[in-house]
Amino acid sequence: MILNDANFCNYINNNFVFENNPRVAIAVSGGPDSMALLHLVNNWVKTKKGIVEALIVNHNIRENSKEEAYNVSKILTDYKIKSKILNTNIKRVKKKNMNEARNNRYSLLTEYCKKKKILHLFVAHHLDDNLETFLLRRVSGSNFDGLASISKKVLINKINILRPLLNFSKKKIYKFNKINKIKYIEDPSNVNYRFSRPIIRKYLSDINSDKKKEIVNDFTLIKKNISKYKNMISEILFKNLDYVDSKIVKIDQNVLLKFDYFIAERIIQRIHSYLSNKGVSIRFSKIEILIKFIKTNNLRVFNLKDMKITKIENLLIFSLYKG
Repeated sequence: MILNDANFCNYINNNFVFENNPRVAIAVSGGPDSMALLHLVNNWVKTKKGIVEALIVNHNIRENSKEEAYNVSKILTDYKIKSKILNTNIKRVKKKNMNEARNNRYSLLTEYCKKKKILHLFVAHHLDDNLETFLLRRVSGSNFDGLASISKKVLINKINILRPLLNFSKKKIYKFNKINKIKYIEDPSNVNYRFSRPIIRKYLSDINSDKKKEIVNDFTLIKKNISKYKNMISEILFKNLDYVDSKIVKIDQNVLLKFDYFIAERIIQRIHSYLSNKGVSIRFSKIEILIKFIKTNNLRVFNLKDMKITKIENLLIFSLYKG
């Protein structure tokens, strides 16, 4: 699909729900992705008689980050778009890594939106970002849900985070900016190879087209089947639970023995989520050890994060671990 105002408006109207005369915010770094999104959302919101505000985060990581934020704000002033610079408290900048920057960014953005009664925050993640996340999570041993990567809509701190560019590649975004003569600033951290994401980004740019197509096909297959997969896991559990209450789950080990590692892993993840009620995922690499014990019939007692798994005959008993 070509990236243009008409296609973007159709996608927004068909995939998201807004109040009348919506007031929305956009996270703007000044890079090609967020500047393209700003242009697109600004044109869309006019058709809804709404208001848009650009939010610029000064991460306080690089020495000139404050100046960079000001320069982006100046560009937006030229476009006659209201903007606000949000400054990260220097006390919250300790590790100076991407995960810390991400947490600080979303905290600042969502708190500002709540204060200003803005319900929707647009961010400019695109298809290439999703592929990078997919590879990073696959390398780190993420579970099947994690491999689905970035979602088009998620709730963070009671604010709707919307990502309408996930179906568009970086190449299409650059082309859109060129056609519409949109100014942008390249982020120097994109080529900082101390971080994992730029390394993955370079890998994707260097591999041949056949290899990249193979990665895209793997990712697309997971995205396409994730809802069916979740329903299947729920059905397996409901049909095979031997006993369940708020503190304990019992299931025949033969249920897990019938399936491959991915299915067995997700069943265990679902049991853990139910018992802990925290929504905290366990890495597949940790669960893999447990599954090996089950499949080789060597399990007696196993501690997995805050969950204890005990085996009595063919019955697996899952309970929260109490020290």
